[in-house]
Amino acid sequence: MPEAKTYSGQCQCGAVRYTARTDLASPGDCNCSRCRRLGWVMQSLPAADFTLESGEDQLTAYHFNTDTIDHLFCRNCGIESFARGSDGKGNEMVMININCLEPAVSVDAATIKHWDGANW
Repeated sequence: MPEAKTYSGQCQCGAVRYTARTDLASPGDCNCSRCRRLGWVMQSLPAADFTLESGEDQLTAYHFNTDTIDHLFCRNCGIESFARGSDGKGNEMVMININCLEPAVSVDAATIKHWDGANW
Protein backbone atom coordinates (compact mmCIF):
# COMPACT_ATOMS: atom_id res chain seq x y z
CA MET A 1 0.00 0.00 0.00
CA PRO A 2 1.38 3.43 -0.92
CA GLU A 3 2.50 5.73 1.87
CA ALA A 4 0.55 8.92 2.58
CA LYS A 5 2.33 12.08 1.52
CA THR A 6 1.48 15.75 1.50
CA TYR A 7 0.79 17.09 -1.98
CA SER A 8 0.31 20.65 -3.21
CA GLY A 9 -2.46 21.51 -5.60
CA GLN A 10 -3.75 24.60 -7.34
CA CYS A 11 -6.01 25.97 -10.00
CA GLN A 12 -4.58 27.03 -13.38
CA CYS A 13 -3.80 30.64 -12.41
CA GLY A 14 -2.54 29.78 -8.91
CA ALA A 15 -5.05 31.95 -7.05
CA VAL A 16 -6.44 28.85 -5.28
CA ARG A 17 -3.79 26.72 -3.56
CA TYR A 18 -4.07 23.82 -1.15
CA THR A 19 -2.23 20.96 0.48
CA ALA A 20 -3.65 17.47 0.83
CA ARG A 21 -2.34 14.46 2.72
CA THR A 22 -3.21 11.22 0.93
CA ASP A 23 -1.70 8.01 -0.36
CA LEU A 24 -3.28 8.39 -3.83
CA ALA A 25 -4.13 4.69 -3.52
CA SER A 26 -7.63 4.86 -4.95
CA PRO A 27 -7.86 7.33 -7.83
CA GLY A 28 -11.20 7.38 -9.56
CA ASP A 29 -13.14 8.86 -12.39
CA CYS A 30 -16.83 9.31 -12.97
CA ASN A 31 -19.01 9.31 -16.07
CA CYS A 32 -21.61 11.82 -14.83
CA SER A 33 -22.21 14.77 -17.14
CA ARG A 34 -19.98 17.10 -15.12
CA CYS A 35 -16.99 14.85 -14.38
CA ARG A 36 -16.96 13.49 -17.92
CA ARG A 37 -16.68 16.99 -19.32
CA LEU A 38 -14.04 18.06 -16.80
CA GLY A 39 -11.83 14.99 -17.18
CA TRP A 40 -11.36 14.66 -13.43
CA VAL A 41 -9.13 12.01 -11.91
CA MET A 42 -10.18 12.24 -8.29
CA GLN A 43 -9.02 11.15 -4.87
CA SER A 44 -11.19 11.49 -1.78
CA LEU A 45 -9.77 12.25 1.63
CA PRO A 46 -11.06 13.30 5.04
CA ALA A 47 -11.51 17.07 5.32
CA ALA A 48 -8.98 17.06 8.19
CA ASP A 49 -6.29 16.03 5.67
CA PHE A 50 -6.96 19.04 3.43
CA THR A 51 -5.83 22.64 3.96
CA LEU A 52 -6.87 25.49 1.70
CA GLU A 53 -3.72 27.63 1.74
CA SER A 54 -5.04 30.56 -0.30
CA GLY A 55 -7.88 31.66 -2.51
CA GLU A 56 -11.02 31.12 -0.42
CA ASP A 57 -12.21 34.51 -1.67
CA GLN A 58 -11.63 33.39 -5.29
CA LEU A 59 -13.90 30.33 -5.08
CA THR A 60 -17.35 30.13 -6.62
CA ALA A 61 -19.66 27.21 -5.83
CA TYR A 62 -21.72 25.22 -8.29
CA HIS A 63 -24.36 22.68 -7.24
CA PHE A 64 -26.26 20.18 -9.35
CA ASN A 65 -28.14 16.89 -9.08
CA THR A 66 -28.60 16.31 -5.32
CA ASP A 67 -27.01 19.67 -4.37
CA THR A 68 -24.92 17.92 -1.71
CA ILE A 69 -21.45 18.56 -3.14
CA ASP A 70 -19.82 21.99 -3.21
CA HIS A 71 -18.15 22.03 -6.62
CA LEU A 72 -15.73 24.91 -6.10
CA PHE A 73 -14.00 26.58 -8.97
CA CYS A 74 -11.69 29.57 -9.31
CA ARG A 75 -13.53 32.67 -10.46
CA ASN A 76 -10.40 33.76 -12.38
CA CYS A 77 -9.46 30.70 -14.44
CA GLY A 78 -12.54 28.47 -13.99
CA ILE A 79 -10.65 25.38 -12.81
CA GLU A 80 -12.27 23.10 -10.21
CA SER A 81 -9.23 21.72 -8.37
CA PHE A 82 -11.25 20.29 -5.47
CA ALA A 83 -14.78 19.81 -4.15
CA ARG A 84 -16.26 19.47 -0.66
CA GLY A 85 -19.00 17.19 0.60
CA SER A 86 -19.61 14.27 2.93
CA ASP A 87 -19.60 10.51 2.62
CA GLY A 88 -22.67 8.34 3.20
CA LYS A 89 -21.98 8.35 6.95
CA GLY A 90 -21.90 12.14 7.32
CA ASN A 91 -18.10 12.47 7.49
CA GLU A 92 -16.80 15.67 5.91
CA MET A 93 -14.73 14.83 2.84
CA VAL A 94 -12.76 16.62 0.15
CA MET A 95 -12.31 15.34 -3.38
CA ILE A 96 -9.13 16.59 -5.01
CA ASN A 97 -8.52 16.62 -8.74
CA ILE A 98 -5.22 14.72 -9.11
CA ASN A 99 -4.68 16.55 -12.41
CA CYS A 100 -4.28 19.78 -10.40
CA LEU A 101 -1.39 18.59 -8.23
CA GLU A 102 1.96 20.35 -8.63
CA PRO A 103 4.33 19.04 -9.67
CA ALA A 104 2.22 16.82 -11.90
CA VAL A 105 1.58 13.30 -10.59
CA SER A 106 1.53 10.35 -12.96
CA VAL A 107 -1.39 7.98 -12.46
CA ASP A 108 -1.44 4.46 -13.88
CA ALA A 109 -4.72 4.31 -15.82
CA ALA A 110 -5.13 0.65 -14.78
CA THR A 111 -5.48 1.74 -11.11
CA ILE A 112 -8.34 4.19 -11.71
CA LYS A 113 -11.65 2.98 -10.28
CA HIS A 114 -14.64 3.91 -12.40
CA TRP A 115 -17.78 5.32 -10.78
CA ASP A 116 -21.02 5.10 -12.77
CA GLY A 117 -22.32 8.50 -11.73
CA ALA A 118 -24.42 8.79 -14.88
CA ASN A 119 -26.73 6.05 -13.59
CA TRP A 120 -26.55 6.80 -9.88
